[in-house]
Order: sequence, then C-alpha cells, then structure tokens
Amino acid sequence: MPIRQMKESSEQHLVIKPHLQNSMNPVQKPPKTAQNGKGPPTQEPQNAKLNNQTSPPSKNRGRRRGRGGRKSDQGEVFMRPSSRPCTAAHKPSLAQPAGAVLADIPNESVESGGNLCEMEMGFPSSSKSLSFAPRPGYGQLGKKCIVKANHFFAELPDKDLNQYDVTITPEVASKSANRAIIAELVKLHKESDLGMRLPAYDGRKSLYTAGELPFAWKEFKIKLIDKEDGINGPKREREYKVVIKFVARANLHHLGQFLAGKRADAPHEALQILDIVLRELSTKRYCPVGRSFFSPDIRKPQRLGDGLESWCGFYQSIRPTQMGLSLNIDMASAAFIEALPVIEFVAQLLGKDVLSRSLSDSDRVKIKKALRGVKVEVTHRGNVRRKYRVSGLTSQPTRELVFPVDDISTMKSVVEYFHEVYGFTIQHTHLPCLQVGNQKKASYLPMEACKIVEGQRYTKRLNEKQITALLKVTCQRPRDRENDILQTVQHNAYDQDPYAKEFGIKISEKPASVEARVLPAPWLKYHETGKEKDCLPQVGQWNMMNKKMINGMTVNRWACINFSRSVQESVARGFCNELAQMCQVSGMEFNPEPVIPIYPARPEHVEKALKHVYHACTNKLKGKELELLLAILPDNNGSLYGDLKRICETDLGLISQCCLTKHVFKISKQYLANVALKINVKMGGRNTVLLDAISCRIPLVSDIPTIIFGADVTHPENGEDSSPSIAAVVASQDWPEVTKYAGLVCAQAHRQELIQDLYKTWHDPIRGTVSGGMIRDLLVSFRKATGQKPLRIIFYRDGVSEGQFYQVLLHELDAIRKACASLEPNYQPPVTFIVVQKRHHTRLFANNHRDWSSINKSGNILPGTVVDSKICHPTEFDFYLCSHAGIKGTSRPAHYHVLWDENNFSADGIQSLTNNLCYTYARCTRSVSVVPPAYYAHLAAFRARFYMEPDMQQENGCGGVGQAAKGTRAAGESGIRPLPALKENVKRVMFYC
Repeated sequence: MPIRQMKESSEQHLVIKPHLQNSMNPVQKPPKTAQNGKGPPTQEPQNAKLNNQTSPPSKNRGRRRGRGGRKSDQGEVFMRPSSRPCTAAHKPSLAQPAGAVLADIPNESVESGGNLCEMEMGFPSSSKSLSFAPRPGYGQLGKKCIVKANHFFAELPDKDLNQYDVTITPEVASKSANRAIIAELVKLHKESDLGMRLPAYDGRKSLYTAGELPFAWKEFKIKLIDKEDGINGPKREREYKVVIKFVARANLHHLGQFLAGKRADAPHEALQILDIVLRELSTKRYCPVGRSFFSPDIRKPQRLGDGLESWCGFYQSIRPTQMGLSLNIDMASAAFIEALPVIEFVAQLLGKDVLSRSLSDSDRVKIKKALRGVKVEVTHRGNVRRKYRVSGLTSQPTRELVFPVDDISTMKSVVEYFHEVYGFTIQHTHLPCLQVGNQKKASYLPMEACKIVEGQRYTKRLNEKQITALLKVTCQRPRDRENDILQTVQHNAYDQDPYAKEFGIKISEKPASVEARVLPAPWLKYHETGKEKDCLPQVGQWNMMNKKMINGMTVNRWACINFSRSVQESVARGFCNELAQMCQVSGMEFNPEPVIPIYPARPEHVEKALKHVYHACTNKLKGKELELLLAILPDNNGSLYGDLKRICETDLGLISQCCLTKHVFKISKQYLANVALKINVKMGGRNTVLLDAISCRIPLVSDIPTIIFGADVTHPENGEDSSPSIAAVVASQDWPEVTKYAGLVCAQAHRQELIQDLYKTWHDPIRGTVSGGMIRDLLVSFRKATGQKPLRIIFYRDGVSEGQFYQVLLHELDAIRKACASLEPNYQPPVTFIVVQKRHHTRLFANNHRDWSSINKSGNILPGTVVDSKICHPTEFDFYLCSHAGIKGTSRPAHYHVLWDENNFSADGIQSLTNNLCYTYARCTRSVSVVPPAYYAHLAAFRARFYMEPDMQQENGCGGVGQAAKGTRAAGESGIRPLPALKENVKRVMFYC
C-alpha cells in the first residue's frame, strides 16, 4: 500500500501506531491443522504462537491505562481467568492477555525459520504507514473444479504514459461540454501541435498521452458552435482558451512489479490512466453513469411506469489481478426518464388525463418533485431545440401568468408573449408552466412546448412496482448473462478501438478460466429428542422435518393484535393455533392460549393499541412480563411496521413478530416453520449450531474464547440530504457455539462511513473519565454471557469500498484496541479484520452449463465455491466465496478481503470458517450469501431507521442505542440527536431477525 496518512489528530493513534508497526509479520506461516474440522486441530503451535503475542509495547502501557478512567466504574467483573475450557489443550497460559508484538521476540523465533527481509518488498516499516495482510498461501480444501469469470486479460502496454493538466477558460461546468472542447482541439491540432498523438481525457483536469507531446506547455484558442441553436438562423459561437501543461510520467515498471507480486503498493495513477483510456470510446458512444455505460440501442428499453424506463448497459473496470491486468465486464440496468413530451410524462406520473381537468395541490407537488432538476428541450421553435433545466412549477395556471417585459415593468401574459413572439398558441392554459433558470430570474415554459431530453438517469427512489419491473429486466439466468457479456466484449471490439491501439493495450475476448474449489457443507447439530439429531445440508439447503431446535425456548405469555380489516377473528385465531403448534413441533414450548383474546385495531391507532394490549396483559399477569406479541398486518401497511417496531423495542420493551395478511390466509407449513425459527431466536434460543463448534474442532475459534463481530453502516437513500447514516455492530455472545449475536445501533453524521461510536470517552462529574462505545459494551456482555473474556477477535466489516479500506481499518482497529485497553491494562486480544463486499461486479459461471454435477437447479455454481487465485489481488489476502445456492438470476459471490490478521489464519482456515458460518443464519434453513454476523449487522442498521421518529427524520439526528447512546459528540456532530435507547431485555436477544 502507498504510504498514506489519516487527516486526524496524532492523539488518535497513540495506541495503534507502535502496534501496527510491530505486528507486521508477512512471513509467519500458520500451523498445519485439521482444517476440514473432522479432527481437533493440533494445539501446540497455536499455543506457541499465542504466547509469542504477549503484551502491548511497554511505552504505551501507561497511556492505555490512562485512557480508561476509573476501573472500578467500568466492567469491574470483566477480567477473571477463563472458567470454561473447551479442550484439554486449553491451558491456563492462554488466559493471559494476547497482544501481537514481534518486537519483543528475536527474529530467529519466528515460526518456519522465515527471515524478515520481505519487509523490503514494499511492506512499509514506518509506524505512519500500514500494510494489509499478505496472502498466507492458497486454499487446498474442497473439490477442485474450473469456473469462468467475467474478467478479460489485458496486456500491459510498453509505452510511457504522460499526464497533462488542462485548464479551460471560461470555466465549463459539465464534463460533456469539456469533452466537446477537447475533441475540437484534437480534431484541429492532432496532426500539427499534438505530434500525431491521440490523447485520452477524463472530462475534467487531466489529459493523458502515450509518449510525450512536442511541448511542455501550450495555449490553444478553440471556437465552438452552440449546436442547440438550431439548423437554420444565426448560431452562437463561443471561444475558449485551453492551456495544456505537462505534469508527470506514470511508471509502468512499478505496475508490472506490483502485478508480479514484487511490490505491495498499487500504482493507482497508472491504473487510473489505463481505465480512462479504455473508457474513452464508450464515453463517446453511450451514456456514461459512474463506471457503467447505457444506451437504448443495446436492448429495447422496458417501461417501468410513471414516466420511467429501464436502459440496459454494461459495467467496465480495469483491475489488477494475479493473472495481470484484467478488464471486468458485467451487464447493468438502470432507470431513465422516458424522453416524452412533458404533458405525456405528467399524465403517466399522475395516472390520469391532465388535458381536461385542473391539477390539485398534491398533483402539483408530485410533478414538481419529479421534474425538478430534469432537462427539457423546447419544441415550439421549429429546429431550435434549446435545452433548459427545470427548477420548479408555477403555482398559477398558464392563463393567469404575467411577467415584466422591460425595465419599466410593462406586464405581458405568457399566452400573449408566446403568440406574438413565436406564433405559438397555448392550448392547455389551465396547466401550470415549468419554471427554468434560477428563482430570481425564472423563465416560464408551457408544458406543451417542452419535451424531456433523452438519456437522463433517474436518481430518486423507485416505488415497489418500478423496483419489481426493473428486477425482471436485470434478473438473467447465468448462461444468458454470460452470453450477453461475451457479446458486449465482441461488440466493443477493443482490438479496433483507436485509443486502446494508441496506448498499446490489448484485451482478450476470452473470459478467464479459474481454478476453484467447492468447500464441503458443515454438519449441523439439532436437539437429541428429534428423530434427526444432526444434518448434512444438500446443495446449500435442508429443512426442519424430524428435527427439533437445539435450544428451544418457552413462550407462556403472549398476545396478538390484528391490524388487518380483512382478517376475521376466527381466521386470526386459527392462524395463531397453527403457529403455536409449529413452534411446539420445532422444539419450543408454546402455550396455545393467549393472555387476552386477539385484539382488533386500526393501523392509525398503533400506539394506542400496543399500549392497551401491553397494560391489559400486565394487569392480568399481575406484574409478570408479556413475552411475545404477534401482530397481523395488512399487506400494504405504509409506516405501520416501522412504528410498531419502534414502540415495541424502544418504549415498551416487547419482542414482536409481524405476519402479513396474505400469509395468514394461505397458511403454508414452510412459512410457519420459518416464523418459528425467528420467534425462537428473538426469545433468546438457538435453532442449530455447527457440529464442529460443539465438538471444539473449529481451527482458531474452538481453542480459546473467541468473539466474532459483524459491523455495517447504512446510508440514507439518494435525494435525502440530511438524514443520518446508521451504524450497527453485532457480536457473538456464546462460545464455543458462536451462534447468538447481540446488536447495538447508533446514528451518525450523514454519509459517514467510519463508525463513530465503536469506542468513546466522556467526562462524568462523579466518576471522572468514563469509557464506552459499542465494542466495549459487546465485550462486556460476552463476558457476562459466557463467564470468559474473549482472547481472540474476528471482525467482519460490511459495506466498505476499496478506496476506504485504509481509512476504515486505521480508525476501527484503533477503536477496538482502545476499547480492549479500557477494560484491563495490557488486554489486547489478537484481531483479524475482514471486509465483506457484495457490491462488486465479478461473476462466476460454470465451465460447462450442461454438466449437471457442477451447477444447481437454477444453473448457478454450487454453494461453497471459493476462488483465491488468478482473478484475486496480486499480493493481498482476499477470496471470492459463493456460499449460497442461487434461486433466481445469477449468483453474486461475496468478496472477502482480510485487511489485518494477527491470528495467522491460513487460507483454508478463514475460507472454511466463513463458509461454515453461512449455514448458521437463524432465519431460514439455507446457507446465505454473506457471513451471518455481517448480515445481522445490516438487518440491525436497517431496523434502526424505524427508530428515528417522524420529526427526527427531518433533522440530522444521530446517537446510539443502549449504552452506546451516551457520551459527548465529536466536533461537527454536536447538533445530533440520539436514537431512542433499546430496552435491556430487547438488547440481549436477536430482536432484528
């Protein structure tokens, strides 16, 4: 990694810097253990390793102690010796704090006799820089097979790449206008001043060439005709001054070394130039959106409703991989605004005839919202098609609109003006006009004289119908998607691309064939009283027939509220009976009778109804708590679901289970079985556990108390400018089972990706400096639940893009360190930090779509397919894992990137652990596509959106749930309101399931 620095105070890194520096150990090899979990791992090498990882650097100890404030106030019970050994090899020596410091041991003692000269290979030793975990080798577990990936080999050019700075005056706001100016410059000067060079341009400030231009600095004058002024009549001509100045030469030798694995820091500039070069031609041909290109010509656009249509396109990105440079191509779809006359668009949007009747206020608001920021072109001036951006809608109809035509405020009506100046008679004078330009000097355009400009992507929120219609378009079977990708590569004809030729880039038309392995499914343990006591999933799925939950809970006191008018009391009662029976069959104890009769209520009275039922039950139970609330909801229930969850979880302290009307009428056994699974974990039970977990056979989990975290941040949707982002952290609360996860949530600044409340301190007038935060709280609750302190931390972090890896790791690893140090001096368990990505464009296809042994029913690759070679990072520790059986469309494998690893996982170790955990997801009997702790964090963050009360959602609210809500805010977040706190009984269980 290049040496980068965080723009944060140096105090932030008092704890982390020496630790990061000293724990770099690129050559330490993991012990050879029984990685398939079919025999206990050999413990001694692990013990040796953990004993090597002693305490943090002594110069930091005093500081660490000082950060935690008074120990007596913070988790006094946290650190007793481990009281529940899992294996005979679990010796007391392991209970001492484990740091990860190599500085304290001589080089010779590093396992496998490796020397540390690899540090010279680009692993920075400076404490101000940090290298991601290097790949420890390749996985060997599983059945080998070949898969195809949508990566196409790109041959590295042997030419020098030069960067030039471009300054255009007067300044132009849009990329497309900039491109038009540079295109004109190249057309005029390529053969003379540019020395026959064909440059690639990024649309902003940078121009790139293969080889030098004949000058280091030059000024050009470019005249451009405004095409929008029509075919006939005078055309406006604009003159621009363009200055091109040499900036730097990109070193391709560095890139070659990086791809060969001889350097660890990626040359981002060279990669960026090659990416821009390969995008240049497509940018001219298609409509670019982010890294994708769209066109109505690739496939016929499909209507999505309300004036929108879907355009097909492709995603393209150049990536450094083990096979060299690779071009990643995938199919894409997006919603565009249909290029309709504005009146037609409005009729579609409102779903009614707008020509004969006037618009209501709510109609006006809807139109204004949909059209604000949209480009329209005028149609009343023959060939003159001037374009404008809509800024608003007039409150009066066109017939009432007047405006001043001169300085002495002579007023003229819009109807008269259009008739006199353009000879255009406005027909629909009852409709409002579009306002274009700025608010101070707005111009009025009649709707019937405007048409929406083609090629505008719709960025606002889609409604349910539109989402369904778009998914239909994007959902392609693997075989069809692969064919479309291959056709796209052929159609793009990179061998004929003048820019690729100029820069000497050659793209293969064959997709990469990659060696993959199919990891075995893990055995699952169920209760001894069931007919089937354990189970081996087949092709990523199994069922609850003849099985009982391993820890079925008891529900004695429950009630039901029916919010659905169409569900009669007898139907609701029948449904509740069936559900109670299913819970019993599945291994729970469930009282068939509710505390009070099923209570009918109207959705608009949700709070009143919940409180009535809660108090009626409490009175009847003479102070005993209601354990579960069932709620029957209408299929389309608006804000009812969110309101109900907010009131139950943050106000009443109730665990609730909602069921939609359609499921109540069509009582399916499968549905009831899934609901029973959810109820059991919400009550604090476990549905199943890995057989290897209870047999203590999971390498680097079963040997010492291990806590597994999942973390995610969800951001508000596009168009919401101020609502907060929500961070959620979950952590396993049982060991060795690692199945139950407690969760905490916290709101933070809008679109902030770093989790702010992982660790924090604040001043208490009585107790002095107090420590808190989500990591600390979850470590304490693990200690209370298991009676042991975690001696190893595995942290799965979801939702981080590649550009943020470094920042997130530095900030969040530091927070983990500080949270641990605040609990006990020198307490630094080794940490493995793994980023989980789903939003990438790598797809894996079966090598032979006719070979039924290599695909599942939907034609997708088999669950457990893992790839860690060829298309993965040249030096870092990453892998693709398709852990689920795809049902519809093409499976998207999850991409796991191990950024930091003090536990020295082998490739097999982390891959099989991750795959096995995917079979422990509580809500269904299928393996899931993302490791459950990350999935649970996502669910918890999504749930917390409902906790923002309606007035708070308009503000920039931020805070935390439970104890994570306390504390002072960082500067810049001072105006942030906390989320309402979760009730204690809710916080302890998997309420978000």
